[in-house]
Amino acid sequence: MAAKSKNRTYWVCSECGYDTVKWFGQCPSCKAYNTMKEFKVAEPSQNRYARAEEDSQPAHLALAGTSDILDLSDVKAEEVARIHIGFSELERALGGGFVPGSVVLIGGDPGIGKSTLLLQSMCKMVGLGQVCLYASGEESPTQVALRAKRLEVDTKGLKFVSEIQLEKIESIIESQQPQWVVIDSIQTMFSDALSAAPGSVSQVKECAARLTRLAKRKGIGVIFVGHVTKEGAMAGPRVLEHMVDTVLYFEGDTESNYRILRACKNRFGSVNEIGVFGMTDKGLRGVRNPSALFLAERREGVSGSVTFINLEGTRPILIEIQALVDKSMLPNPKRLTVGTDSQRLTMLLAILHRHVSLATYDQDVFLNAVGGIKITETASDLPVLISIVSSMTNHAVSNKTAMFGEVGLGGEIRPVSRGQERIKEAAKLGFTRIIVPKKNKVAELLGVEIVPVENLREAVKAVFGSQVSQAESFDS
Repeated sequence: MAAKSKNRTYWVCSECGYDTVKWFGQCPSCKAYNTMKEFKVAEPSQNRYARAEEDSQPAHLALAGTSDILDLSDVKAEEVARIHIGFSELERALGGGFVPGSVVLIGGDPGIGKSTLLLQSMCKMVGLGQVCLYASGEESPTQVALRAKRLEVDTKGLKFVSEIQLEKIESIIESQQPQWVVIDSIQTMFSDALSAAPGSVSQVKECAARLTRLAKRKGIGVIFVGHVTKEGAMAGPRVLEHMVDTVLYFEGDTESNYRILRACKNRFGSVNEIGVFGMTDKGLRGVRNPSALFLAERREGVSGSVTFINLEGTRPILIEIQALVDKSMLPNPKRLTVGTDSQRLTMLLAILHRHVSLATYDQDVFLNAVGGIKITETASDLPVLISIVSSMTNHAVSNKTAMFGEVGLGGEIRPVSRGQERIKEAAKLGFTRIIVPKKNKVAELLGVEIVPVENLREAVKAVFGSQVSQAESFDS
């Protein structure tokens, strides 16, 4: 008589995926509070991972494919040939193209365009002769066919299945032998090996782990669509992001026509690369010149507006930073930022007061990075402070002036990485004056004045010159 499986109770941290048989108020792994969730697992009579793996495994993608001990110097390191489908912005975010056998996780808000992007990509893959399987647990075949008709893409040859049971999807993959598989979404999948509901921590971990193992064993490229929480983080256990090779986040306002695809993890390329897309009635289209897009609506002679030369991965992008400083009627003035770090703004305002004698303790300060892009690098310090000074004094910064630089607590302007590439990008877009840290100074370009500055006071004088009087404290 076969032994019956027993149900065991586990506690899993919803933040990092740490599991234990005992409940803790604070996760021992990530130190988060009140994140331990209970779930029950039916233990199978035999190890479900102990299966024969007779198929040959790609050496560059194998996941625990062998127990043999190797001398690493004897392993042949070969570059993987990437697949290019003509979707340049998506390929940029992936690090230069699709890597066969890789596992990708893409997340974003509902309605942001994840399914649209993947449907377009898989149709292009099929057009190149690749065998692709689209497994949807959220939409029926009719819904996906209607979307394809609206997008005017050729779906002939694209295999589709509406299924949420993991074992059935594994069977289909074994029989069809696709080269690429889309799982839309991983939170809808469930395995019969577990008694938990679809979307639970245990089901997401189990389904993702088994599909990832299958992908590595057979050299199949798998793309997971992941849900996000209301805070914008990927839903489910954090271990999901550790399993996959690449993690992409779709950003942008659903009411806007523009989307940003950001890579925050990539084992086959650089991180923080972005792809910029425009949403049209025919689907997503890549934006080849994002700088022109973000600066398109900038007007001449408006105070509080400064052009910042941002670096996203390896791509310089020019962004308009807007500041509005106004007299506060509240005992605690407001500090509101969109696209920048609010805590860093507080520090920068203190530097402004200490080294330029401009106080904002009775002023509301609003800061906005135009275009919905999120600025994470410290090179935005100088443009942020100059935009605040411009708004406070009502003196506009020229539309032909761009800048970058990190500001230290002593008021010094520190150099930033890849300064020469930033300067060349600004010059290419027609900017004639660029304010840079002194150590980022390069040889003069034709028709471009490069102004090196050492400290914040010097930068303010370089930008505003005689427009600012001594009464406004810049020479005090």
